[in-house]
Amino acid sequence: MLHVEVMLMDKKEKKRLEVLQQKIAKLQQLLAGAKKQPDDPAEVPRLEKELAAAHAELAALKKS
Repeated sequence: MLHVEVMLMDKKEKKRLEVLQQKIAKLQQLLAGAKKQPDDPAEVPRLEKELAAAHAELAALKKS
């Protein structure tokens, strides 16, 4: 079904979807690293918040 949804998006929406997926992957890697080596105690909650926001935007984009 995702494939059908992607086909119905315009170029700008497709690009935003790709950028969000890349951002989510990067944030997940950063979060894993921050959890393994907690140098800054504020970093993990910040990354979790950014990751949640990116997931929410991705979900909203897929719904539209």
